[in-house]
Amino acid sequence: MLLFRVSAVRQTVTKWGRRSQRGDGLLHRALSFSSSRCSGVGSREGSAQPAESASVQGLYRDTVLLPRTEFPMKLTGQKLLDRELEIQQECGFADLYSWQRERKVKKEFCLHDGPPYANGDPHVGHALNKILKDIRNRFEMLRGRQVHYIPGWDCHGLPIELKALGELGTSGLDPLQIRQKARAFADGAIARQKAAFQRWGVMADWNQCYYTYDGAYEAAQLKVFQEMHSKGLIYQDYKPVFWSPSSRTALAEAELEYNPEHVSRAIYATFPLITVPPKIAIEADLESVSVLVWTTQPWTIHANQAVCYMPNAQYSVVKKANTSQLLLVATERTANVAALLGTELESVGTFMGSQLEGGICRHPTIPDKEVPLLPANHVTMAKGTGLVHTAPAHGMEDYSVASQFKLSVECMVDEDGKFTELAGPELQHLYVMREGTEKVISMLKECGALVKEERCVHSYPYDWRTKQPVVIRPSKQWFINMVSLKDKAKEALQNVSILPESARGSLLAMLDRRTYWCISRQRSWGVPIPVFYHRDTGEALINKHTISHIAKLFKEKGSDCWWELPIETLLPVDVLKKSKAGPVTDYILGEDVLDIWFDSGASWAAVLEESDSRADAYMEGKDQIGGWFQSSLLTSVAVRNKAPYKSLVVHGFAVSQKGEKMSKSLGNVVDPDEVINGGKDPSMPAYGADVLRWWVAESNIFSEVQIGPTALNSARDSISKLRNTLRFLLGNLQGFDPHVQAVDPKEMHYIDQYMLHLLHEYSIKVTDAYSEFDASRVIRVLQAFVTKDLSSFYFSIIKDRLYCDPVDSLVRRSCQTVLEKILDGVTRSIAPILPHLAEEVYLHAPGHNKGETLFKSGWIKSSSLWRRPGLEEAVEGACAIRDSFLSSISGKNAAQYDLTIAIEPSLLFELMESLQEEPTSTSSQLAELMMVARVNLTNEVPRDLPPDALLSHGTFLINLEGGVIREDSAYSIAVVPTSAAQCPRCRRFTAKSEDCLCLRCQTVISQAH
Repeated sequence: MLLFRVSAVRQTVTKWGRRSQRGDGLLHRALSFSSSRCSGVGSREGSAQPAESASVQGLYRDTVLLPRTEFPMKLTGQKLLDRELEIQQECGFADLYSWQRERKVKKEFCLHDGPPYANGDPHVGHALNKILKDIRNRFEMLRGRQVHYIPGWDCHGLPIELKALGELGTSGLDPLQIRQKARAFADGAIARQKAAFQRWGVMADWNQCYYTYDGAYEAAQLKVFQEMHSKGLIYQDYKPVFWSPSSRTALAEAELEYNPEHVSRAIYATFPLITVPPKIAIEADLESVSVLVWTTQPWTIHANQAVCYMPNAQYSVVKKANTSQLLLVATERTANVAALLGTELESVGTFMGSQLEGGICRHPTIPDKEVPLLPANHVTMAKGTGLVHTAPAHGMEDYSVASQFKLSVECMVDEDGKFTELAGPELQHLYVMREGTEKVISMLKECGALVKEERCVHSYPYDWRTKQPVVIRPSKQWFINMVSLKDKAKEALQNVSILPESARGSLLAMLDRRTYWCISRQRSWGVPIPVFYHRDTGEALINKHTISHIAKLFKEKGSDCWWELPIETLLPVDVLKKSKAGPVTDYILGEDVLDIWFDSGASWAAVLEESDSRADAYMEGKDQIGGWFQSSLLTSVAVRNKAPYKSLVVHGFAVSQKGEKMSKSLGNVVDPDEVINGGKDPSMPAYGADVLRWWVAESNIFSEVQIGPTALNSARDSISKLRNTLRFLLGNLQGFDPHVQAVDPKEMHYIDQYMLHLLHEYSIKVTDAYSEFDASRVIRVLQAFVTKDLSSFYFSIIKDRLYCDPVDSLVRRSCQTVLEKILDGVTRSIAPILPHLAEEVYLHAPGHNKGETLFKSGWIKSSSLWRRPGLEEAVEGACAIRDSFLSSISGKNAAQYDLTIAIEPSLLFELMESLQEEPTSTSSQLAELMMVARVNLTNEVPRDLPPDALLSHGTFLINLEGGVIREDSAYSIAVVPTSAAQCPRCRRFTAKSEDCLCLRCQTVISQAH
């Protein structure tokens, strides 16, 4: 098989497309041609036609085969919206998913749907995500895969609970009443979102979705919980967690947002040294030394249990200028502290941190409390004094120190974020982040321990739901042990393809930062943690027997039964016996529910059909790197030792036209419903669903995706141009039956065969782009093919043949055969992105049975046999010659010239000879390609050229059989104005005189009569 070199001639094609527009106009004006005899009515382009000539030409109007189709050129406003809904109904959009699930096919494609949150109206973020998924699903279905795609909703959680209750702090409702309200709220949101997804054309069985509040789903989730608990990965502990006072619940790392503009009242405070470390021996009176600490959370001072130092760092006792005060700070931080205090610090003595062992300080606000100096690896020299105030109840690293040295971890802060009575009467009931901080600073001033207060702007964790700051406080919670699980998760990710690859680093970094996963929540709207507590000891009763029984009940009745059924049913005798537990009266129900990330992260177990199956893809926004992607990975690795997905696709967020985050306060929110149906603002007309889908497909989804009038108008204009191209194809296929009238490729004109070759190349590029989740590349390939290869090249060349040759001639049928295959290929290629337009075109396209739909008829039907040895070189060689020709006439009308092509005997000459066998012709394939009056093909430039002849030269590189045949061929062209007259029917300059039809048109007219 010969291999062809794709030359730079495609640029030639584009140039010619611009230059040939005048010729196109001639062909389009065939409607005005009117003459029934050879009657001198021809006119040069641009000249005025006498009325008599025009009336005579009118007699030829019906002999020209102009495009005819009922496919509308444009659809706008309500007509567009009505037509999209008609297409959905007529073409069975609602039943398509079920139809393809019933097909017997060898391969399945599973895209597991990440559940959107059921707490609001559909927004453009939903549109971006759902349409991206649908594009891939429709492509896979078209190419013969059985698609597994079950839409789902994440239905539990605090935001839904809060919205259902109407406001924070609502009290008086029992858990079942709260759950009833929350479920009703979620149901309303689901109904609105589901209706929108269907309107966008998303293919699914909308009667078979998954919901995290379904009993069967909850049971599958508890099975995952049981497996993890049995492996010792789930445990209960009392330790610091991120606590949201605004939500009154513990939070996981994934539920935090870090506010980089948070302002804290940072302080420098002193802890008087009351027991000198025995390893230090300097002349200064160390009993008057105070340890200087720095913290951005002054309210935690009251919970201080130690001051930590870095053992291998150097420390100094320094004296403030003009005072006798001695301070202990890290030597490395002395200069910074001096600058901060605005004074000089004189070093009195220097020693290593390890020598501080055994030192004891007095707590500044609790006089009778002693605070030890302890070594710790988390102490850094980046900020502060190199000595870290340590409150084990309010810091993760502080808690590690407490665990090592058996320090007290008393919590002085309640669920509302207020000091408890343990903090003393002065602080009790004060909010720690507000007036509590103020009071602690005041107390430090009164006792002389406050050295400096400063405003500190830094990154601080916020509750991502309420947008309020969190605190760290100890609480008895349920945790997942991440120590061994993290390494297994990282190993599993090595077998996962991630797009873009840069997201892999983010996922791994977030796994590294996750020291534990707190999975218990102190709320009502969620899946109860199936645990019972002993009334007297508080010991938890939870094992495979208790969990399995509860899972069975949940599957039958839903998790409401946790509150509805008596404890004797929840914890029956046989389960107690298997658990070797006492009587049921010894136990009470646990009140915590599972983290919703555990809810949704277990979706693989509830939705994927086989227990050992993996989805081909998970596709969600980049926020899920720390959310659903991670919780799904961790639960699956914990239970099955493998990731639940083969590939991850991570897309960006939808933002405003200016690149800003959308918010109601900025007034830049784009409502997808208004995009489709039109809004009150005139800048938002009714675009329809396909424009929304085109916007999604065209976007660079791996960055922030902008939406607004500019992007939407561009999408609408692009679809309009595409629609006109499809209309041209349909118009020229009027009456053509591909089953009966199609021409075998071997009998086609070379230019037609060449277009099949380009169509085959196009289909490969489009298929590859869809396979790589790159819909924007699909659009680029589509637009290049339509603009360069079709509109600017092929269409301009074939119009004469289509309009003026005999209706059933081989050359016209050859062209129509190709047009039908192009129409079919382009329509199928756009179908995943523009399903409404594709089905509309299919309804008008020839060769289909009534009731047949595009999506039930497969992918692009192209063949590798369409590539023929020498074909590409022949056509592109001719295009290279034509480029030289067009350059020589400076944009004038090519149809008014005769062209002589002189090539010495060579491979190039043989290729050109395949396009024109005779030495001179007005109707050869070469003449058609050049769009000139006549082409003369010879071995040398004639010597008798007229004085006004234009002569130019060029070369064309032929590269066949992978370079085995390689020839740089020279050619010369001579251009002279034609002496022929313009035919009044086809308007080509091929008639003998101005009062006569050309030979081709005479034949057509005579055959018609």
